[in-house]
Amino acid sequence: MKLTIENISKTYPNGVEALKNVSIEITNGIFGLLGPNGAGKSTLMRTIAALQDADSGNIMLGDVDVAKDKQALREMLGYLPQEFGVYPKVSAIDLLDHMAVMKGITDTKSRKEQVESLLYQVNLWESKEQKLGTFSGGMKQRFGIAQALLGDPKLIIVDEPTAGLDPMQRNRFHNLLSAIGENVIVILSTHIVDDVSDLCNDMAIILNGELKLSGKPLELIKRLESKVWQGLVEKEVAETLEDDERLISSRLYMGKVKVRLLSDSEPMKGFKLNEPEIEDLYFATINDFQI
Repeated sequence: MKLTIENISKTYPNGVEALKNVSIEITNGIFGLLGPNGAGKSTLMRTIAALQDADSGNIMLGDVDVAKDKQALREMLGYLPQEFGVYPKVSAIDLLDHMAVMKGITDTKSRKEQVESLLYQVNLWESKEQKLGTFSGGMKQRFGIAQALLGDPKLIIVDEPTAGLDPMQRNRFHNLLSAIGENVIVILSTHIVDDVSDLCNDMAIILNGELKLSGKPLELIKRLESKVWQGLVEKEVAETLEDDERLISSRLYMGKVKVRLLSDSEPMKGFKLNEPEIEDLYFATINDFQI
């Protein structure tokens, strides 16, 4: 299965250009769409999911034209939006069964088997009779994935799935996504760099509605080899580097500031050459460095 996005543009009534001629091809596996908040990620996800129309361009999932045959797309789609609401007084198993009916799984035996299997898969079987309003954030996210997997979808979209999760919940969520992402297309839209570095075999970075780069993470970071330097400096020194065009990122570390700079040679005394990371690629891209 292949998802082909060609020259998609979207401008909202308030004049905001959310997408500008976005083109990309996505195949089976986990694809990471990385960008800051407001970059256009959610707009692209909603457009792929046929929840809104683009102003121009075309999206094909296999032989299905998303704009012309939304029902065919929805039959192959699993979607976990950024804001996933649940009925707080309904049990997990009852709501998942209801959602299965809405998705067209009308055979009682088949639906029961699928609902039970998914609750086991997302580790919610022991909580199946629990009211969803009592679920933790991580449990709600796992329930969201279960409903997205109903009907054996060929395309799964998850929009900012790990925002608000603690490290243990996030790790479990990663393991779950990794397990389901082998035979289908999974699009992971996120602003969290580690989500992409941990999971994705392909990725793209979007900024201000434009696709800035795309490809395989390991190949993309090769562009920064022998160019990333790291050093620990005092806070006063770090402040002088805030406007330095070589600055990739800086963060507090044991009372000092860990600084990463992009340079072809040693930028400051004491800085050491480092292996590039996805985070370096991300910050270099959104800061418009030439890489």
